[in-house]
Amino acid sequence: MEFAEGKIDGDVFTAKLSGHIDSANAPKAEAALKELTAGKEIKKFVIDAENLDYISSAGLRVVLAFKKAYPDFKVVNVKSEVYEIFDMTGFTQMMEIQKAYKKVSIEGCEIIGEGKNGIVYRVSPDTIVKVYKNPDALDEIKNERELARKAFVNGIPTSISYDIVQVDGKFASMFEMLEADAIYKKIKKEPEKIDEFAKASVGLLKKIHSVELKPGEMVDAKSDYLKRAERLQGFLEPEVYQKLCDMLKAVPENFHINHGDYHIKNQMFLRSTNELMLIDMDTLCLGDPVFDFGSLYNAYIGREKAVPGNNQEFLGISAEQGERFWQKTLEYYFGTTDQEKLREIETRAAIVGELRLMAKAIKSYKGTDYGEKQIAASKAFLESAVPKTNDLSLARFQAL
Repeated sequence: MEFAEGKIDGDVFTAKLSGHIDSANAPKAEAALKELTAGKEIKKFVIDAENLDYISSAGLRVVLAFKKAYPDFKVVNVKSEVYEIFDMTGFTQMMEIQKAYKKVSIEGCEIIGEGKNGIVYRVSPDTIVKVYKNPDALDEIKNERELARKAFVNGIPTSISYDIVQVDGKFASMFEMLEADAIYKKIKKEPEKIDEFAKASVGLLKKIHSVELKPGEMVDAKSDYLKRAERLQGFLEPEVYQKLCDMLKAVPENFHINHGDYHIKNQMFLRSTNELMLIDMDTLCLGDPVFDFGSLYNAYIGREKAVPGNNQEFLGISAEQGERFWQKTLEYYFGTTDQEKLREIETRAAIVGELRLMAKAIKSYKGTDYGEKQIAASKAFLESAVPKTNDLSLARFQAL
C-alpha cells in the first residue's frame, strides 16, 4: 500500500490510500497515518479511498482506531467492492462511508432551472442533473429525495432522483426528464401569454397546497420563520419586532404543503402533454399559504425592489413582467379582482417576505453595500406595515 501526501485544509485532514491493506502492511499503514497527523490540530479526518482496491480485517482495525481518535471521521470515494467489505462488517453503521460516485460533465449543457440550493442542467434530451451549491450535500440530496417521494405519492407532479453523481467535485442528482420548458422560457417566447402561464402556475400551486400531511413529516414553516425573525431583534423598533413575532406565533397551525421556493425557474411545462411539473423539491415544508406567498413576493417583487434588474438576471423576465405575474398569481389563486382584498393579501405576504429578506441580509450580507441597502429597505417597510396589520394568515382568503 502507498500513501499520497496528507493534506490539511483548515481543520480537515485528508489522506489518500491506494492498493491493498492487509495483515502484512496494516501496521505500516497505521504508522504512516500517525506520522502524517502528528502535531496537527485536526477536527475532521477524511480518508480518500478512490485508489484503495482491498482492505482486510487488519486494515479495518486501523480505520476503527482512527475513528475512535477522531470522532468526526469519514471514508469517501470507496469503490463498490471495497464498500461491500465495509458494509458486511458493519462499518457503514459505525461511521460515514461514502461510495465513489460517477463523474458527469456539464460542459456546454443548458441551464434549465435554478433554485435556492442548486442549478439544474440538461445533459441529454431525457436526462437532467441538479448540481448542489453546497459541496457536502449528501444529506440534502437524501432529504430532497424523501420530500419528492412524499410529494409524488400525494399527486404532486415531480421527478425523483434515480442516481447520485459528482460534477466538478460537487454532488449532484440525476433525473429522468421528458422534453420540457421552464415557464420563464415560455414567457420569453410568448410574452403575450403571461396571464395564461400565471394561471397554470396557480393551478399547480393550489395542488401543492391541497395536500395535508401529519405534523412532523416536513419542516414546520412557522417555526422556521420564527427562528429567522430572531435575527431582526435590535434592528427593528422594539414594539414592531414584538408585534411581528406575536403575529407569526398567532398564525394557526397548518399541515398543508408549502413549496418554499416556488418561482418560474423551477416549474416546467412538459412538451408532450403541456402538464406543469416541479423540478426542485428540497424546500418543501408545512404551513399556512402565507409562507409560500412571502417567498413568491420576494421572487417577483421584493428582490427587484432592493436590487433593480434582479428579475432579469435571475428569472429572465423584466420587472414589469414580474409585477404582472405576481398580480395575476394573486387574482387567480384567491379568485378575486377586489383591489382592497388583494392589497391586504399582498401586505401580509410582503411582511413575511421582507422578514425573510432582512433575516438573510443580516446573516449573510451585513456590512456589504447590498446587505445594508436590503436591511434598510426591509426595516422601512416592516416598520410601516406591521403596526397597521393584525393578522398574517392567508388561509381564510383561499375560499374567496
